[in-house]
Amino acid sequence: MSTALRYLTKSRFKLAAECPRKLFYTGKRQYLDRSLDDSFLAALAEGGYQVGELACLAHPGGVRVDELDHRIALEKTAELLKQERVTIFEAALAIGTLFVRVDILRKNGAEVDLLEVKAKSYSAKADGDFRGAKGQLKSDFLPYLQDVAFQRFVAQQALPGQTVRAFLVLVDKDQRATVDGLNQLFKAVVVDGRLRIEMPPGISHEALGQSLLATVCVDSQADQILADGLAVGPADVRPFAEAVKVFSAAYADDRALAPMPSSTCSGCQFKAASWPTADAPRSGFHECWSEAFQWTAEDFGDATVLDIWNFRGKDKLIPQGVLKAKQVTLEALGFDGEAPDKAGMTTKHRQWYACQPAWPGGGEFFFDREGYLAACEGWKFPLHCIDFETSTVAIPFLRGRHPYAITAFQFSHHMIHADGRVEHKTQWLCAEPGVDPSVEFVRALKDALSQDEGTIFRWAAHENTVLNKLREELIASLDPPADRDELVAFIESVTSRSVGKEKVHGTRSMVDLCEIASKFYFHPSTKGSNSLKKVLPALMRSSAFLRETYGKPIYGGRGVSLNFDVPIAWWEERNGEVIDPYKLLPPVFEDVSSAETDAAEEGLADELREGGAAMAAYARLQFEDLPTAQRTAIKSALLRYCELDTLAMVMAVQAWNAMAR
Repeated sequence: MSTALRYLTKSRFKLAAECPRKLFYTGKRQYLDRSLDDSFLAALAEGGYQVGELACLAHPGGVRVDELDHRIALEKTAELLKQERVTIFEAALAIGTLFVRVDILRKNGAEVDLLEVKAKSYSAKADGDFRGAKGQLKSDFLPYLQDVAFQRFVAQQALPGQTVRAFLVLVDKDQRATVDGLNQLFKAVVVDGRLRIEMPPGISHEALGQSLLATVCVDSQADQILADGLAVGPADVRPFAEAVKVFSAAYADDRALAPMPSSTCSGCQFKAASWPTADAPRSGFHECWSEAFQWTAEDFGDATVLDIWNFRGKDKLIPQGVLKAKQVTLEALGFDGEAPDKAGMTTKHRQWYACQPAWPGGGEFFFDREGYLAACEGWKFPLHCIDFETSTVAIPFLRGRHPYAITAFQFSHHMIHADGRVEHKTQWLCAEPGVDPSVEFVRALKDALSQDEGTIFRWAAHENTVLNKLREELIASLDPPADRDELVAFIESVTSRSVGKEKVHGTRSMVDLCEIASKFYFHPSTKGSNSLKKVLPALMRSSAFLRETYGKPIYGGRGVSLNFDVPIAWWEERNGEVIDPYKLLPPVFEDVSSAETDAAEEGLADELREGGAAMAAYARLQFEDLPTAQRTAIKSALLRYCELDTLAMVMAVQAWNAMAR
């Protein structure tokens, strides 16, 4: 009985380049794996599969090798390569236990081009040859360059006598779509558990208008990678070819390589939130650190240096054996230990409090009453809390848009009146297929916020960034709306923006509640983070006002909420733990679990994380044949989630006001 070869594929090589130990965990059901290589939501939100099909359409006549069986795929590829000229999609190449699938392989006589397609934005002017000022390869492109370098390494051995060249095919963010409905031509569907892209029959590349892809030769970058070394273990860097041999042998033998603890462990896809119970999947992270440092379950009960928010010194401390947050010193943080001044906490304060939970006044959490009250002095009632949902897909939905341009399709708006009354005043959502919502979005927001001069709140920079981007688009528009000047004036009045070296603030510039949290409120459960998704659960734990107010089903119904007809209690305790209010909502997608929705946001780029599920939902809603019931359900879920975002801001203000009284 023969045993199937355990190939080192390009995805497994990518894992090994990140951390050699990951090779042992990948593909094993007994281990937790939060990776999203096949996640419907992540692919839909970022458009990777669609970009792949767009690239294939640029090579008419290409033959697809879609067989999953390695042997059959290799045989079919070998047969196709007997032709003098041929283009192959998903070509299979192997040498020994190394195996790659090439997105697009072009053969012309003795020349073979390997094209690796990525849904990664690229600008020839800004990104150039992917190198920094000192000649080093840029970190944000390095994984893609390593990927195609590995493919070329395999191809050069598998195709002797051929000249092999390597290319990256990336999304050219300097281009504009010249046809409407481009994104909708590439419909993402799940067939037999695998994500596929369906396109209209007979569609041609010419029908897609101006190309949105940049094809860049990366031979010199691949040469640089092959000349450099790769770590195969602690303090063990080998030449590329030798490192690949080590990875391949370890995977073939199902043998674990030595752990290499570092700051990157915080994002490990094989990491459980805590030491796993007997009936839970195993956690690769916990096994690595247990082996490297002889840690027990009790050790993992303490916060680690990985938990210190926005701290860049982790890789200096870990080799020194400084592993737990409570071991970190003031000197290591570069902090003098002084109490916050009138300006509030700095990042160093928050980091230190995460390490040593002792702050002025003591107690379960820190709240700077005087600092908060000083910040509130200029606020005018009624107070307005706003939150946006946006999309930044690779392939634009509409003509004239750049790849990854911002499309603002939804907002929620809560009001806090002077008497304390809370009202979900307005909301707006436009997800109709083929409709550019941006101008109507600004109009609706202007109408919602122009009824008074009350202070407007946002959380973090997103809303300010979005409005400034929409302002730029309105000013640059070749076919502007009749009310462009009024819309631009409104945006300028509620935003801040850089003009040269100066920061210009509108007369009613939005107040950033994230900045308020950062300066005046710290709870150890946030580990220093200021994300609303972290701060809200902390406030639920620490605020008696929120417990008393929202522990009863008082929120909902006419005049209070636009989406919750039946009053709901947002403060809920289970097994001694206060439940995150977001966990009380059903998932955005009926056919995708809440767990995968959460994981999808983890797998997205940092700037997309908070709204990853909303981006995926918007992309789904752009497909015209989506059943009416499913469309209605997704839109209802979007409205509820966005309402909770602005209600969470209301809760933060209410909690702080109560603490300050």
